Amino acid sequence: MFTRFRLLLVSALTLFATVETSPVLASPEITAQAGAFVKDHEKRLRPLEVAASLAWWNANISGKDEDFKKKIETQNRIDEQLSNPRLFAVVKELHEKRKEIDDPLLRRCVDVLYLSYLEKQVDPALLKKMVEKANAVEKKFNEFRPQIDGKEATDNEVRKILKESSNSERRQAAWEASKKVGTVLQADLKDLVKLRNQAATTLGFKNYHALMLFLNEQDGDQLLKLFDELDSLTREPFAQAKKEIDQELARRCGVKVEDLMPWHYHDPFFQETPAVFASDIDKPYARADLLKMCGDFYQGIGLPINDVIARSDLYEKKGKSPHAFCTDIDRDGDVRVLCNVVNDAYWASTLLHEFGHSVYSSKNIPKTLPYVVRMEAHILTTEGVAMMFERLSKRGAFLEKMGIAVPDREAFDRTGAKMLRYQLLIFSRWCQVMLRFEKGMYENPEQDLNKLWWDLVEKYQLVKRPRGRSAPDYASKIHVVSAPVYYHNYMMGELFASQVHHAIAREVYKGANPESVIYVGNKDVGEFMKKKVFAPGRTLNWNELTRFATGEELNAKSFAADFKGK
Repeated sequence: MFTRFRLLLVSALTLFATVETSPVLASPEITAQAGAFVKDHEKRLRPLEVAASLAWWNANISGKDEDFKKKIETQNRIDEQLSNPRLFAVVKELHEKRKEIDDPLLRRCVDVLYLSYLEKQVDPALLKKMVEKANAVEKKFNEFRPQIDGKEATDNEVRKILKESSNSERRQAAWEASKKVGTVLQADLKDLVKLRNQAATTLGFKNYHALMLFLNEQDGDQLLKLFDELDSLTREPFAQAKKEIDQELARRCGVKVEDLMPWHYHDPFFQETPAVFASDIDKPYARADLLKMCGDFYQGIGLPINDVIARSDLYEKKGKSPHAFCTDIDRDGDVRVLCNVVNDAYWASTLLHEFGHSVYSSKNIPKTLPYVVRMEAHILTTEGVAMMFERLSKRGAFLEKMGIAVPDREAFDRTGAKMLRYQLLIFSRWCQVMLRFEKGMYENPEQDLNKLWWDLVEKYQLVKRPRGRSAPDYASKIHVVSAPVYYHNYMMGELFASQVHHAIAREVYKGANPESVIYVGNKDVGEFMKKKVFAPGRTLNWNELTRFATGEELNAKSFAADFKGK
């Protein structure tokens, strides 16, 4: 018997299936074969994927050799299954006969599995080399700590110097120290790029970048068209915003605007808004209980996270990954967050972001869905949800409703609104660099990648390259190293965040100004998210889900309204 949810789900699938809505020649035999394959896949892969998730988690929180070794072993076992040519032949045939599968949910499972198996149809020895090399690079990245004043420093300490010091020489030393990880990783990364390209060409793709877009159900030409549109949309507003920022940075550091260098910005990559405004946005967070804030907020909108907090690893320690992420261990509710929290606006924002990922997981994706599609629709949709919640950290009304005192609310709101708008612009330009660099790197890994990197930084971020510098600064960005061809999804996630937020303002808040909507204590927000965003899992692709949740395919209209302040 169909549940009410399954009826809703099948209706959504039917709505978006276009010409394949009704199979031309529905075959009970093919449908039965597809059902058997999906069931068998779960039986074989689920325990392996849970073991791999646990190994990955343990490696990132400990940094121990034995944990990274186990991480390799578990991934190799998964790859052995997915690379099996006999199994691939079965799923490939089912995919080719997908119109004969008389069940849209089952058809979608076959589509998803086809992409999973296709990626691994390369020489098993090559797959193992890729896993081992990627693991070695990630381990080196996690173990690296910059040396400042002859002492080991953390990422948070580097950020503190870049945020607070007015001494250009000290800022330069901290920035250069943080970039030295690129030199450590450069050779391994280049080897890894070659291995990835080798795997892609054996599958008939021109390079790894093209392969990854295909596997993520994205079209390269359409992606570049979207980013060209964003470039045109943001170029002038960004230049105006950066002019104001540069004037204040130059004043604080006692240099001329034309002499500003990358280390004068408050983030090593200028991907975030420098704290140069009248109000100190960190101040309200200095004594706040950030975990309580997050727990109370998500509880208040009907998406509780206390169980996630209890499983998470949230503070700095030696050997641990210095960054932040959320992971769904088993697609059955075991969701965890890794952070390195200190009390400031950056980590308040990051916690809201990562716990935003946690609510868009098997905690709220229905367990009635098959395991294969019991996950987010796409990496851009989960990033979008996380970004939507993250933006609240710069809203004075949000802080006060969460019990955090804001000494000068009016000044905080002016600063927060400006920071948020500037953040959208700054991040958009940074994402242009990442997309175009990775595309160029995989298309021609033998070119001067240092030059490519800084050419793009200068063009899209308007940040000058240091005179005479020739260092692999691109390799100091963790995503280039261990999350390849991923970063453009952050920008698409920003578009998704704006679009969903405007839909909530329209539907839940009856047409309220999106700038006034902060969600606090409104369980209808959680219900909207569960019904319109979480419930389909991966039964819909990213653009179908966007249309299902907001009424339109992914576009930049709401994003433009947000950064223009309208």
